[in-house]
Formats: sequence, structure tokens, C-alpha cells
Amino acid sequence: MSIVGILLAAGRGIRFDPAGARNKLLQALPSRAAAPGEASCHTSVLEASARNMLATLSRVVAVVRPEDEESAALLRGLGCEVSVCPQAAQGMAASLVHGLRQAPQASGWLLALGDMPYVKPATMAALARTVELGADIAAPIHQGRRGNPVAFGRRHLPLLLALEGDQGARAIVKNFPVNEVVVEDSGILLDIDTPSDLL
Repeated sequence: MSIVGILLAAGRGIRFDPAGARNKLLQALPSRAAAPGEASCHTSVLEASARNMLATLSRVVAVVRPEDEESAALLRGLGCEVSVCPQAAQGMAASLVHGLRQAPQASGWLLALGDMPYVKPATMAALARTVELGADIAAPIHQGRRGNPVAFGRRHLPLLLALEGDQGARAIVKNFPVNEVVVEDSGILLDIDTPSDLL
């Protein structure tokens, strides 16, 4: 099997809206010219994140929380395989493990965040290709800074499935050799955490 995308879209976005009234993933991105191959402007954070991943990978598993029907419907309409994570409230690791369990036979996984809409499809393709060529972990580097998404080969599946809490796969990336893929893509460093990130 090829590399499968795991799009994590089950967080509550408390920093964006502590009251929980606005789903940050469904907020519109600011109008700006889109580069060739990127999602068009006038789109939501989640739609852009999903479209960029779908432009690269033939299979994308999107993980959502139980009550987020709007995100689930959007993602299904785009072509993602949507999976509801009952344990999403336990933190990012629960969503990540849930997503991996939907594609356990893949040759590797590209783990992406639903609130990072500016990652270029070419960056995702480069990471997937690096794992397909034998790397255990591939992470993007832009101007000396490491960002997301990160791709993993099968070797680390047991460790990934054992993750707990809200740190995602950071500990694995920190403790094992990483193939750093240099990219001209500042999107690997840009996530949507607060309303000001959409200005």
C-alpha cells in the first residue's frame, strides 16, 4: 500500500474561542492570491488543509470529534474518508491513534493538522516520497525551522499506537533519527490558533 494521509480535525480550538461557539476549522481564510496547485482563497481553514492533502495522496483519513457534523460533511464532500473519534476529548494522541487504526496496513502515514491550511501539496508529496524511499521519519525544514506535517514509516507504528495525551508524535520525532526535507514552504510553520491568525 502507499502512504495514507491522516488529517487531524478533532480538536476543540480552545485558544481560538474559549467559549467554544466558533469552530476555528470552519472559519474563512483571508482573501489572498493562491499559488498554482494550492486551495483557492475564500475557503475555510479545514477545506484548504484537506484539499492540499488530497492533491497529493490517494487516500486521506480525516478524524473528527463526535458532535462535529459540519466538518465531517465538508470532509466527506471533498473526498476524505471520515472517521469519528469517540475519545477525541482525551487529546491529540487519541485522535492520532484512532486515525492510524483506520489504515493499519499502509506502508506509511503522513500526519497533518486540520488547522495548517498553508502547507503546499508539493511539501506533502516530498515527505511521502521520502518515506516511500525508506525513511522511518520525514519532517519538513524551512529556513532552519522544523514544522509539520510529519511522515512515518511502518517501523514506528507500535510507538505511534501507544501514544497518549496531547503531544501527538513529538516525543517520537525527538527521540529517533529524522530525515529532514528542506522545503520552500513557510506554510509548515503556520497554524491557526487564534482569530488574529486569520487577519
